[in-house]
Amino acid sequence: MIIRWLPRPAFARSMALTSGLAGLLALVPAAASVPMATAASAAASTADALSRADPSLLYRPGTHVRATSGAPAPPKDVSALSWVVADARTGAVLAAHNAHRALPPASTLKTLFAVTALPRIPSGTRHSVTRADLAGIGAGSSMVGITAGQTYDVADLWRGVFLSSGNDAVRVLAGMNGGWKSTIRQMQAKAEELGARDTRVVSPDGYDEAGQVSSAYDLAVFGRAGLKLPAFARHCSTVDARFPGDRGSTFGIRNTNKLLTGADGVRRYPGLIGVKNGYTTNAGNTLVAAARRGDRTLLATVMNPQSGASHAVYEEARSLLDWGFRAAPAVTPVGSLEPPRPPSPPRQAVEEEKRGLIARAGRAAGPEAVAATATATATDTARSPHLAAAARAEPSDRPSAPSGYVWPIVFIGAACLAALALFVVRRATRRRRDAPEPYPTPPAP
Repeated sequence: MIIRWLPRPAFARSMALTSGLAGLLALVPAAASVPMATAASAAASTADALSRADPSLLYRPGTHVRATSGAPAPPKDVSALSWVVADARTGAVLAAHNAHRALPPASTLKTLFAVTALPRIPSGTRHSVTRADLAGIGAGSSMVGITAGQTYDVADLWRGVFLSSGNDAVRVLAGMNGGWKSTIRQMQAKAEELGARDTRVVSPDGYDEAGQVSSAYDLAVFGRAGLKLPAFARHCSTVDARFPGDRGSTFGIRNTNKLLTGADGVRRYPGLIGVKNGYTTNAGNTLVAAARRGDRTLLATVMNPQSGASHAVYEEARSLLDWGFRAAPAVTPVGSLEPPRPPSPPRQAVEEEKRGLIARAGRAAGPEAVAATATATATDTARSPHLAAAARAEPSDRPSAPSGYVWPIVFIGAACLAALALFVVRRATRRRRDAPEPYPTPPAP
């Protein structure tokens, strides 16, 4: 019966239309998977580049950059003892100079103070300042102008930290956070949690103290962590604000980051988000700057320029950011701001059981059997299904590749569409061939 139906036009038309519809439906998921595969490939490329970066490279002195052909070279007019340019979203370090050199950070250490204390102090808190809150402020410290006996909103105190770099505001907030020494311990723990191993905290406000150091790398880590906190991002980008004064009055305060404000002859950097600048006699000028262009946000940290030029810290940060935005698509990361990851629990369980196998074998057979047992560990693992399953369950850092079904579906869909097109063409040709001749027009009498 089926063979008798094959020549019939109605059956052929139904088959062709069905095949064409099936082809379209098959191509829809395949087409949808193409942009996803492209995005996954780009993410995988960045992740792969970061995974292949040698972490020890940034501990070596000198300038490090891995540029492809045609990429611009880093600016040569940067005189800072240490600097870093990094992508704030991915954490990729695009270039660096003496990235882990331990140097005094000055008030850029307030970035770590904010990252540590901002989430711990409720945003709606009001605090009545006492004389004890203001005790211990170092001579010559920058101040916002807090008065004992007055009550302040915590938001005002944070503006005093970010805009005026007020060490008096840091003292008050540290007291609200559990005290000066407790805040030091918290900051040190936060630095270690973020993978910032060069930082030693002695004074949370960045005031020069013996043994207090950080690095351009660590400061970039703190800046990146801070930008993930909405309150940090809001305060560090604020140019002007009103601060509470005596008897209900207010006075104006202005951000001391000249790359943000465009003050004193320094041109404001386009797209600058802000973050934090600093200066002490011992540290010189320091700066953590973040800027955004399009969908890319870059961080530049500059520590202690040596050129002696006026506003060198801002102009050198400008040069590094300009270079970073031009070169980012054409450089391979030389490192990452991401902290080292501990082994995942499944892998850790596998390793622990392997060590247990070796230890049990050593106790049972004596020391001479330990080496042989270690050699046979792979065999033991293969014989233990739960170990193999745990190893397979370990998550991968790389995005998975697109499923293998995509391309066969594309071919099947294309074949179905081709069948539909052939049917339409043949039908149109048959209609033209079978069309009756038009009646001739009779000649005019």
